[in-house]
Amino acid sequence: MGNIYKRVILKLSGEALADEKGILNHAKLASVAKIVKRIHDSGVDVGIVVGAGNIWRGRLAESIGIEQSTGDYMGMLGTIINALAIQSAIEQKGITCKVLSSINVNQVCEPYIRRRAIHHLDKGEVVIFAGGTGNPYFTTDTTAALRALEVGAEAILMAKNGVVGVFDSDPRKNPDAKLLPELSFREVLERKLGVMDLTAVTMLEGKGIIIHVFGMDDEERFLKVLAGDKVGTIIKD
Repeated sequence: MGNIYKRVILKLSGEALADEKGILNHAKLASVAKIVKRIHDSGVDVGIVVGAGNIWRGRLAESIGIEQSTGDYMGMLGTIINALAIQSAIEQKGITCKVLSSINVNQVCEPYIRRRAIHHLDKGEVVIFAGGTGNPYFTTDTTAALRALEVGAEAILMAKNGVVGVFDSDPRKNPDAKLLPELSFREVLERKLGVMDLTAVTMLEGKGIIIHVFGMDDEERFLKVLAGDKVGTIIKD
């Protein structure tokens, strides 16, 4: 069975890389690398956007008296640490992987340039987009939306820990919460569903990009999504 996508953005949370003992976990990094390899080997171009919640969270900045702009930049630096860790894990699988950062840290990775990113992807290399958008006040969800638009990705795979999709209410609080298998961007905005940052949803509305929200505990789900199977929740125009 062929894939319905040629190029995707994989959106990962920083928490997906960590455990309760530390900010990074070898087994979780290896699992991410294995998933990326399977997507890559199936002939799909892979870009990755990773958060930094395992290292730094904005509300911590507020609690210790750091202004939001500075706190956001600290989070962007955290995404670079996570990106380098994922790069190392992917390269151990024998795949060429480049980290491109919106914040210039030339000693450790390349600066983000749209044409350069597309060039790497066209060559079949995995690209990790680090440093957020390079601006405070924007989340890595918005980074994922922006990069998907810039490099011509057809879908964003929002793989989450312990989440099988989008529900009509919080399943942790409401045992009768129902899974929503398909949503429009307009519905997400109007109902303010906590899928992703609403700025990112607004950017994607009307652009033809599809978001898949599903649990990352089973790597087979990734291949099913790429093959067009209905897994978790699909968000589209």
